[in-house]
Amino acid sequence: MAGVFTTFTPFFGLHFVIAGLLAYALRGNILAAMMGTFFGNPLTYLPIGVISLQTGHFLLGTRPPAGKDGDDLGDKFIDAGAELWHNFKAMFTSDVAHWDELARFNHDVFMPYLIGGLIPGIIAGIIAYYLSLPLVTAYQRRRKAKIARRIAAEAERQADLQAQASSDQDLIRVRQSRLKQKKTKAPKGTNLA
Repeated sequence: MAGVFTTFTPFFGLHFVIAGLLAYALRGNILAAMMGTFFGNPLTYLPIGVISLQTGHFLLGTRPPAGKDGDDLGDKFIDAGAELWHNFKAMFTSDVAHWDELARFNHDVFMPYLIGGLIPGIIAGIIAYYLSLPLVTAYQRRRKAKIARRIAAEAERQADLQAQASSDQDLIRVRQSRLKQKKTKAPKGTNLA
């Protein structure tokens, strides 16, 4: 499922959009992909992040930086955000933009998270697909049966309407034939109207 896979990417705040685009590209169900992003929630983001970062550092052949002197993951996010804000302000002032913290964040967090999230994301997506497949299949069967009942009821209603129309036409024919018989039996000069 594209939504579950997307929760293993570091693009927080964009999971909904990425899942929808991925489902569209794969010709999948966009709504189901967007709902799958709810796999990532406050209870699962910590294990997802740890798994993705550890896998990413392993695949890239790097070591996770040891948390020394307040140099932990949270500080890297804070430092990168502060530097982004400083660089944004530097566009409009005479300040010089600095990219050191963002480069460190990219090397220590973003790239390992992005690369490391691919394998667990694919595995979790496949597991979610096979867990949800029986539910979706049962729902589709129930929906098809409901639609078939509606079609049968509509066909029966149409048949009843046709039968009613046919009996109405028979009644009209009978009345017309009686009216003709009265006209032919009436003496000349008598007005039946």
